[in-house]
Amino acid sequence: MHQQKRQPELVEGNLPVFVFPTELIFYADDQSTHKQVLTLYNPYEFALKFKVLCTTPNKYVVVDAAGAVKPQCCVDIVIRHRDVRSCHYGVIDKFRLQVSEQSQRKASGRKEVVATLLPSAKEQQKEEEEKRLKEHLTESLFFEQSFQPGLITMAILRT
Repeated sequence: MHQQKRQPELVEGNLPVFVFPTELIFYADDQSTHKQVLTLYNPYEFALKFKVLCTTPNKYVVVDAAGAVKPQCCVDIVIRHRDVRSCHYGVIDKFRLQVSEQSQRKASGRKEVVATLLPSAKEQQKEEEEKRLKEHLTESLFFEQSFQPGLITMAILRT
């Protein structure tokens, strides 16, 4: 029998979109983070076209905000934060990548990527370290409580 390659079936236009990373974090005190790259992957047997939209386009420059991705290839989309001010710290912005088959007009899939401007990478690392320490202490307490002498004795009596 002749076997055909199956194309992914679109259910109500929901074509899965593969993009990395799924979150962008910009640091005001680290200029090297003001320019970041999103990679859009096309694992399909057909070409895709894409468009990048943003909730706050005045804060960002998106290089090549629209284009095409060949079958089983990827493209890099450069995003630059151009309004690094303290009033934007902690504000969550969103980028939406809309994709469709190259021959289609209507978007068949989309993916949102969140972007946040933080004041300092050092402050963020300190907060993450404190969070990890707190989680570790919580796990340690749980571990110690689960091995109380009464619980061990009960386990021994049952065996």
